[in-house]
Amino acid sequence: MSRRPCAIILAAGQGRRFRQVAGAGQDKLLAPCRGRDGVQRPVLEQVLVSLPVDVARRVLVTTADRPQVVDLARAYGCQVLVLESVGMGHSLAAAVAACADAHGWMVWLGDMPFILPATASRVMEAMTEEGISVPRLGDELGHPVGFGRSYGAALQGLSGDRGARPLFASGRVVEVSVTDPGVTWDVDVPQALLFPDCQVLQV
Repeated sequence: MSRRPCAIILAAGQGRRFRQVAGAGQDKLLAPCRGRDGVQRPVLEQVLVSLPVDVARRVLVTTADRPQVVDLARAYGCQVLVLESVGMGHSLAAAVAACADAHGWMVWLGDMPFILPATASRVMEAMTEEGISVPRLGDELGHPVGFGRSYGAALQGLSGDRGARPLFASGRVVEVSVTDPGVTWDVDVPQALLFPDCQVLQV
């Protein structure tokens, strides 16, 4: 068993709010986005380039109608799971089952392209076998979220659109205080592609 966590990237949501504004054929995961390193890439690619290099594996969950997402994920070394359900709970359960022997699991959302790699590394460093590590920005909890190995059965038991947040109530939660606004910034609408602090940064 590897002591490193598996990275899980959830990319199955249909992005209805984004499509309502940008057009029915527009996938927010593939929308051009200038990253915090100053380079323009698709939203999902910004997420993939920011993953810590020392994760054990990368597992991305998406749907069959997104061949470009599948190709992009594989180009970055991800194992791709194609599911019919877009529910977050179902996606998480399937991804954790695919790397059940990992030491733990760090969960990213595919539409959060502005998380700094250093922030993700801090969250990963705070992981314990029996704990949940989560970044806190002011009054808000963000992503990515790290789940220790003891949460494997609970994560695999999730279903539907209910995510893992209910596990916080009974879990040992370690909050990592951060100043990185990327941990709470998701691209729900096209306007969110413009990050307010998007000059070239040291990452």
